[in-house]
Amino acid sequence: MTNPASAEQAEKVEGVEVGEARITIPGMSEEGENLATAHVETEHTHGGPGESTTKSKSGGSRADRTTSLSVADFDVPTGREEEWRFSPLKKLSRVLSDAATQTPVTMKLRKTPEGVTQESLAHAQSPRGTVFSAADRAAVVGYSQTEQADYIKVAADTELSEPLFIDITGEAAGHRANGHLVLEAGTHSKVVFVLEHRGSADANLNVEVIIRDGADVTVVSLQRWAEDAIHVGQQDAELGRDAKYKHVSVTLGGEVVRLNSNVRYAAEGAEASMYGLYFADAGQHLEHRSFVDHNSPRNTSNVLYKGALQGQDARTVWVGDVLIRKAAEGTDSYEKNQNLILTDGARADSIPNLEIETGLIEGAGHASSTGRFDENHLFYLMARGIPEKEARQLVVRGFLNEIIQAIGVESIEDSLHEDLEKELEMVGF
Repeated sequence: MTNPASAEQAEKVEGVEVGEARITIPGMSEEGENLATAHVETEHTHGGPGESTTKSKSGGSRADRTTSLSVADFDVPTGREEEWRFSPLKKLSRVLSDAATQTPVTMKLRKTPEGVTQESLAHAQSPRGTVFSAADRAAVVGYSQTEQADYIKVAADTELSEPLFIDITGEAAGHRANGHLVLEAGTHSKVVFVLEHRGSADANLNVEVIIRDGADVTVVSLQRWAEDAIHVGQQDAELGRDAKYKHVSVTLGGEVVRLNSNVRYAAEGAEASMYGLYFADAGQHLEHRSFVDHNSPRNTSNVLYKGALQGQDARTVWVGDVLIRKAAEGTDSYEKNQNLILTDGARADSIPNLEIETGLIEGAGHASSTGRFDENHLFYLMARGIPEKEARQLVVRGFLNEIIQAIGVESIEDSLHEDLEKELEMVGF
């Protein structure tokens, strides 16, 4: 559970929380540990040798959080709830109401190569809802208000040499748009899905990713919205036996973006990697939450999110939950978040949460750090003849480049480098 003292102390600090404390736990029993941290640099190491329609019980454990496809199971949040206390609810009120679409986003698959099919799915039409189960009010009303979900399937044993680009465009600022996208990768298939969000809307968009046995799937979600866009969404994935999944979320645009990226396992031997990059400007609120549910044995996960902030009232939130259930023996899991503050007036909240119900794991840990620009790096580069402005750019680029390189699609990586150049110009770097 979250350390109340740490959280309370951190909330009193104006601006940005920075801390350094490392804790090592030499061992644990088979009954596990429940660990969490807020607003400080922490690192913990531990070592040791299908869908529920509704689950509702409040408590400190992520396992007890309500999940459901029924709107009636979720009250409108007040801000006192743990999962909503960092979110700007006044701005999000338009996407939390149980309201129909006013102007839909357009969702277009650029190409349909051999082995790929596209259709729509009504409520209760399989495989819609077989992996996805809403974990908050935003997700459930978005799901409920989407009559026809978009469904893209890659056939078994199909290996695509080029990414599947899906353009998702908001057509009307301030207009509600609900959507649900189901992506399925057949057994032993290999595919990269790229979701490109542009335009403006009050968008409530969910994504459901079904990864069959032995499949290798990458989902890249790019949030390049206009500056007045609102975007909430839940992106769920379930991995089959020996499957591989890489999820990369990049958020640069939008007034408020709040995304939940979740992973669970249908069998053993699967690998999940989750990466995130965000760059918040003045007045932006960018919030990313990840949840890795190790619900079966001998699976691995790695989570790494990095963010940069500049400008007055630039705000980012990252909350990373990892739950290693009692049945998940042999798990190997790690999560980390790092934030770089470039100017005064910005704030980053970073909270990793790790729950372990069995000591029979390969390892598990988490880390979080938030700090200002490292002048030592700057002086090092300038001492070697690099001008100050270029040196500052190199430091920021180097910090974020680890995430960009994880995408593995050259055209996207090049365009993101260009986007970051523009962001750095805004801050005078």
